[in-house]
Amino acid sequence: MQPNRDRYFDALRALAIIRVVLFHAFPFATLELIFPSMGVMFALGGSLMVKSLDRSAVGAVRNRIRRLLPALWAMGLILVPLMFHYGWPDHPSWPRLLLWIVPIADPPSSEFGYSAAGVLWYLVTYLWLVLLSPLLLALYRRAHLVTVLLPLAGLVALTMYPGVFGETAGWVLQNVLAYASCWVLGMAHREGDLARVHPAAVITVGAACIGGALAWAWTHPIENHMDLTSIPVAYAIYAIGFVLLLLRWSPPMGWLARTRPLDGFVSMVNNRAVTIYLWHNVAITIAVALFDPLQLWKIPTQGLEYVADFSIAMALLAVAVLALGWVEDVAARRRPRISPFVKRVALPAGPARGVASVPIR
Repeated sequence: MQPNRDRYFDALRALAIIRVVLFHAFPFATLELIFPSMGVMFALGGSLMVKSLDRSAVGAVRNRIRRLLPALWAMGLILVPLMFHYGWPDHPSWPRLLLWIVPIADPPSSEFGYSAAGVLWYLVTYLWLVLLSPLLLALYRRAHLVTVLLPLAGLVALTMYPGVFGETAGWVLQNVLAYASCWVLGMAHREGDLARVHPAAVITVGAACIGGALAWAWTHPIENHMDLTSIPVAYAIYAIGFVLLLLRWSPPMGWLARTRPLDGFVSMVNNRAVTIYLWHNVAITIAVALFDPLQLWKIPTQGLEYVADFSIAMALLAVAVLALGWVEDVAARRRPRISPFVKRVALPAGPARGVASVPIR
């Protein structure tokens, strides 16, 4: 893949994570509609998985799991003892606590730890899609469109018969089916198949997915208001529409390298993506808890109150990134570093001129 396309992926991932953070800080439904972050991130994951699978299916799965789980283990080492310390009267038996090590279902949590554990469904879903990737790629190469549509058909069946698999397995299966089509579309992107589809067809299908999903949510309100995210099939189709439009084209990204602060920020978010995702909701929850002790209610306008509270949350998140982000370096077999930033230096002049990235220590 061309370098600027890789950078396009970096920009999409950074935008997706920022949107997730903003939504949890300011839970307005419009934010989820503007950019369906989860569908985009799963599509990026599916695309990046293909090249590794072609080298070694076992190695690809093992490497992805190795890079995903250490940050979760670090969270578990901190959070699980704290949950017991602050009281967890209905804690599960120890075998279920093993989900903090191998998260094939959502790791359990107390009320105290819910702000942290509530976002872990993404890691569970990602893990399952990684494990299923060799099968999904083999199916896709045999039957392109069928493989894209099959998860949607399964999701429709699951919503019609929600109790078949029980609450825990049903929740995991719902999330896997809801985002498997995006994952497969990422594979289609990497295979070059999306690039061969006529632009008019992509625009038509993408717009139809987005518009159709919105129309369904509008005509099927939940508790007298439109809530697309509470309609799994509609939201899955909505995300598919965005993925089609975002991955069909790969805009030139040279402008990003010339915008140094933004370029560095995008690199930072990608270097610490898992840490930011895991700890952002904890930081937001602590900031909300500090609202009264810090007497932020004395701020004269509500807008400034929100800005102050969000600033505290981002400061706390920065502390988490500095304190724990190095785990991602270890997981990726890089030299661990505290700084999440990299600086770019020009390579010596010669046949292979380019840009190298080295850590700032």
